[in-house]
Amino acid sequence: MLYPFKFNPILVERIWGGNALARYGKTIPAGKRIGETWEISDRLEAQSVVANGPVTGQTLHQLIQQHGALLLGTNCRSDRFPLLIKLLDARERLSLQVHPPAKLAALLGGEPKTEMWYVLDATPDAKLIAGLRRGVTRQQFEDAIKQGGPAFQKCFHQFPVHAGESLFVPSGRLHAIGAGLVIAEIQQNSDTTYRVYDWDRVDNAGKPRTLHIRESLASIDFNDFEPAPTPLPIKCEHFAVEQLDIAGKATGRCDDTSFQILGGVTGETAIATGSFTEQLHPGEFVLLPATLGDYQLTAGVSPAKLLRVFVPSQMRSPTRI
Repeated sequence: MLYPFKFNPILVERIWGGNALARYGKTIPAGKRIGETWEISDRLEAQSVVANGPVTGQTLHQLIQQHGALLLGTNCRSDRFPLLIKLLDARERLSLQVHPPAKLAALLGGEPKTEMWYVLDATPDAKLIAGLRRGVTRQQFEDAIKQGGPAFQKCFHQFPVHAGESLFVPSGRLHAIGAGLVIAEIQQNSDTTYRVYDWDRVDNAGKPRTLHIRESLASIDFNDFEPAPTPLPIKCEHFAVEQLDIAGKATGRCDDTSFQILGGVTGETAIATGSFTEQLHPGEFVLLPATLGDYQLTAGVSPAKLLRVFVPSQMRSPTRI
């Protein structure tokens, strides 16, 4: 019963979203601003449901309850899936925000969150915000909050970004995704975000979204100056992400230590194990159980590019999910 699992994407409306994820095979309802699709999720409020094979219709958490370490691997000491995998469509820029570090998250009423972004598509003028401009102090930042608007331009670090680039976003890093970007996001299984500024944006009812100034100021790393894009592979205590370039055939193996997630970037790939074969298209993700063993990857008519995600040996159990 363990084979490469695909899941139905969970569509999430966001004020900054659009319909760009339709280019990646997602069905976007007319008139809806879909900012995120949760591709692999074991959240209490958002359960991924198997979309292929003999156990179609089961949830990810049901699979974990049934198979435990056979699915998750020995590196994952938790009864919940430790990661949350998303696609993001930033038609407009996201809020200036931060995620809480583990040592503070529970005190602030949230969950710790470290993540990384891989840029699938970018308009020519697309930008990311990450960290502070060199030399900006906490007091200067707090003053900018009170002044609003242009004062923030002098505080945060912004840089252009292109398809194929990636960025590591540890908890505590001030950040925002700019307009015109489609991003694959690999993160801890957390849904805690503290907004420090939302560009004076209002919702359809003319109301601004809630800000979290106290929590943001407690969480921001004020020694995090001007980070650069982070080339793959990226590895931290919570996840490792690498890029696979497939021309013709290649082999891989799940060796009991961790599940693997393969995400399609470009091209098409067939994933075969035993008598089971699954196709992977750009914008799709497949979960390979830790005990799957050997598998074979075969590119389509053109070379394929994939992301491979797994849990490293020093992974720590999440504080709360």
